[in-house]
Amino acid sequence: MTTTQFYETQLVYQTKKRKATVEFIKIVSDLWYDNSIELILFRNQLIDRNVSEILNLLEYSREFVQKSISIFDAVEIAQEIKDLNISLAKIDIGKLVYEFYLEKKKISKKDFVKTKLAGAAKPKDIKPKDVVLYGFGRIGRLLARELMAKTGSGNQLRLRAIVTRGPIDAITLEKRASLLRLDSVHGDFPGTVQVDLENKSLIIDGTTVHMISANTPEETDYTLYGVNDALLIDNSGAYRDKEGLGRHLKANGISKVLFTAPGKGVPNIVYGVNHKEFSPDDLDIFTAASCTTNAITPVLKVIEDSFGIENGHLETIHAYTNDQNLVDNFHKKYRRGRAAALNMVITETGAGSAVALAIPSLKGKLTSNAIRVPVPNGSLVVLNLRINIPASRDTINTTMKKYALEGDLVEQIKYSLNNELVSSDIVGTSAPAIFDSNATIATNDGKNIVLYVWYDNEYGYSHQVIRLAKYIAKVQRFSYY
Repeated sequence: MTTTQFYETQLVYQTKKRKATVEFIKIVSDLWYDNSIELILFRNQLIDRNVSEILNLLEYSREFVQKSISIFDAVEIAQEIKDLNISLAKIDIGKLVYEFYLEKKKISKKDFVKTKLAGAAKPKDIKPKDVVLYGFGRIGRLLARELMAKTGSGNQLRLRAIVTRGPIDAITLEKRASLLRLDSVHGDFPGTVQVDLENKSLIIDGTTVHMISANTPEETDYTLYGVNDALLIDNSGAYRDKEGLGRHLKANGISKVLFTAPGKGVPNIVYGVNHKEFSPDDLDIFTAASCTTNAITPVLKVIEDSFGIENGHLETIHAYTNDQNLVDNFHKKYRRGRAAALNMVITETGAGSAVALAIPSLKGKLTSNAIRVPVPNGSLVVLNLRINIPASRDTINTTMKKYALEGDLVEQIKYSLNNELVSSDIVGTSAPAIFDSNATIATNDGKNIVLYVWYDNEYGYSHQVIRLAKYIAKVQRFSYY
């Protein structure tokens, strides 16, 4: 074969791959909107992805599981899922295709899919849950984006209202809409946002979301807006203990409260690690801990369960946040008053002690501190640990990869193979912890290890909040990943 012929063959093959990817995207969309089935690829979202993005994810899968996953097989498996006519499920098609390769049985794709997804044939009785966002800052707007983007046919969480302080007038509504549409870090919202001044609402992707003004949690009667038995997600930070957060429950229409920060007197939950210890049947108030706690706890659980942790220190290199000053000015905390975009700022973090709330065996074993650095988003934690069972660098990485591929922490840990990984690369990652395998260090005796864990302190954390919200609201679907 000549060079020209080889080139022409490559062109033909690439065209077939891209056409197959177009077909794959259509099936992904049909399953989502017709059957409320969300297909993912090794924890990576597939909804609203374009052809090039899908092909790049397949390449990541080849490196990650060390097995090439064909788009042609993915299309066939996806079609078999569609033909099953099941509903309300979240399915990792990458895992399915990979397992089909591994089993190497003389079984048709149809019978294979039918066997693997047998549990989805008996769907749970799910009642959709109304959601109210109390506060509309960085986390609140990301939650709104994700809730609306994943509304689908409305079988799970339904964003019905957003509560803020101050007047709801034409100027305020347009500013709120603009902040939702545009984001300097996360880019443009892929949907539509319009203002309905007459009804004091935002129309997001054609769906009405009421904007409500309130100064105290108790004063609003949400039932007047058609909101009933709702989950209120408080991302305002105004109320941080059981008594304060409990005030939301006094408002008509609210039955559960979820706080997006560490709370006092209420369960601090890292979804995937300790959420099953707290039943929504028994509790009405929950907190989703902090972004840093959500980043480090899954990784620490793997190390604690696999090797045992004697002691350690956590150093957080964190993006600057809104509580710092843009220029030098008075601040109630030391150093945070210095210009955030110009300085590295040493400050405190409670992550070391907060981890023990989710993993009690680590109580008193970890110290922690933080450095705020001049980036708007994208953070890193350095875990310097002394372990009980000696382990090499390869053993640590192999263990972490296993947990990232299967088990209860697959949504929480993303295993990175990227030698060039920097903070801007992890922006937009839905996993709360990105394990940098190439940065792992272990001493010769295997007793001391240093792990580097990246996290999008806004986007990854917001996804943890939504995962916990679905658990609290009892709208979790059948899952296969």
